[in-house]
Amino acid sequence: MAGPGLAQSTLEAGIRYGDDFSIDATFPLSKAPRLHTAFYVEGDFALGTYFDWLFALDGGPKGLRFFPGIGPEFYFGEEFDLAIAGDIGVEYLFDFPITIGIDWRPRLSITDDFRYYSGNWGITARFRFVKA
Repeated sequence: MAGPGLAQSTLEAGIRYGDDFSIDATFPLSKAPRLHTAFYVEGDFALGTYFDWLFALDGGPKGLRFFPGIGPEFYFGEEFDLAIAGDIGVEYLFDFPITIGIDWRPRLSITDDFRYYSGNWGITARFRFVKA
């Protein structure tokens, strides 16, 4: 079995639906790392930005890649909340410019008595603006 290899980062924008609805976008920083941003619009308004590392399995399906990531989340509601969140998921790039995926974003709230939240599962569909 071959080990994991780096995957190409791409500029993408779309939606994410699950525990929260969000506008989801990815911005390449170089070949493999990317900034992954989500504007949560369901319930309280929130903004999350994650630094993701992209990996593909050598010899695996061409469009399949997985990613671990981490970053801050800012919640604007009755009270402001700051959290550090993980961003763990898998996604598939089709031959046409659509990427679909599933991810999990657990978080540790810093300003809310260091509470841990294990929710925030979501399914994403994004349009790819450049060829992978």
